[in-house]
Amino acid sequence: MSQINEKSPQHCAKKKLIKISKYQKKLFYTFTTFFLSILLLIILVWFILHPTKPEFSLKEADIYQLTLSNSHLLNSSIQITFLSNNPNQKVGIYYDEIRVYASYKGQQITLDSLVPPFYQEHKDNNLLSMVLVANGLPVDPSFSSEIGRDQLAGRLVLNFEANGQLRWKVGTWVSGRYWFNVNCVTVLPFGSSATAGPLTSKQGSHCLTTV
Repeated sequence: MSQINEKSPQHCAKKKLIKISKYQKKLFYTFTTFFLSILLLIILVWFILHPTKPEFSLKEADIYQLTLSNSHLLNSSIQITFLSNNPNQKVGIYYDEIRVYASYKGQQITLDSLVPPFYQEHKDNNLLSMVLVANGLPVDPSFSSEIGRDQLAGRLVLNFEANGQLRWKVGTWVSGRYWFNVNCVTVLPFGSSATAGPLTSKQGSHCLTTV
């Protein structure tokens, strides 16, 4: 009688199962190693470069018009100059969009002024000048009384805000877009002696920037 060498189906299934398990483990280890390598590379690049948010300061503000018509319609004309600074040593910044406006005690008193897109090299500075205007802009009925109180106090506090989008540039790599906000506060002399010409503030003030 010849010997039967055929292996049982159960034995074959176990052998096949062992082969699949080894393949899966090898695939899992390869994928895990690749993923951790990419993650470590991103962390390393981030710690080496560590992009710092841009810095803005208000260099000058001149108010040429700030008058009410029909009791609650505002006409305004304000010229301002920002200084934009990129503090990074190896990271450039693309400014894709910047919209600037003036506000007084939470009320927007000018329309948005759009700054053309520009690129800023690392450790570079740019002066941004613009005119903010409004014709017949509706404001709160309390605006007139608030302005009157500030004139008696001899000072006018205004906020200049900028909203926009930026991208970081490292070598040939460019990041996605990030929203940023800039808020500058300036105090202008505002009394009976300041009515002959434009209200001017030339005291540089640092602005709060959030990204």
